[in-house]
Amino acid sequence: MNDVLYTLSIWVLPVVLAVTLHEAAHGWVAWKLGDPTAHARGRVTFNPLKHVDPFGTVVLPLLLYLSPAPFLFGYARPVPVNFRALRKPRRDMVLVALAGPGINLALALLAAILLRGLLVVGNERFEWVMLNLANAMTINVILAVFNMLPIPPLDGGRVAVGLLPRPLARPLARLERYGLFILIGLLLLLPWLGSRLGQDLNVMAWLVWEPVMLLLRVIGAVAGL
Repeated sequence: MNDVLYTLSIWVLPVVLAVTLHEAAHGWVAWKLGDPTAHARGRVTFNPLKHVDPFGTVVLPLLLYLSPAPFLFGYARPVPVNFRALRKPRRDMVLVALAGPGINLALALLAAILLRGLLVVGNERFEWVMLNLANAMTINVILAVFNMLPIPPLDGGRVAVGLLPRPLARPLARLERYGLFILIGLLLLLPWLGSRLGQDLNVMAWLVWEPVMLLLRVIGAVAGL
């Protein structure tokens, strides 16, 4: 029981901080670019309770844990953004979408720098803090990379819609209503099917894990790890 509580204690804080700041960053950038919706609804806040999503924060990670998915993942309640209220909707939609992954990469770099400092000190009393920082690096990079996949409603999908020519952007934007089902298929159904067929169909591992490992190496090198 103590081992379980200890494991939870080194993962819960990095996860909560990562998803909370991710969503708050979307709302803050939208607010600064002309859309007050998230700010008016109290979503530009560091209070994690404002951002918890029952399915994305609780059910989805549990399903992934119980399935052959290549990694655990979850998300917070999306911040409401009225893109028409933005001063330059297409450009600003891209900036709002990039804010979440951007803050996650910044958090990963900060965690790496702090971890480097504690490793220099080398005091065993900081083991719990160092494990939290190491997990924060991994979680934030996974969150950033996953969210940049070009599948609406993920941030990468919003970026693609904002950057692509309109004839290509419109059909991609229409996929948003099916985006959750596409993600569930990629995260759960394909790995399950692959396990039945004896084939490696963990598409998300191919699309996410290699970029995650590359970014972790880059961030570690920048921080001097």
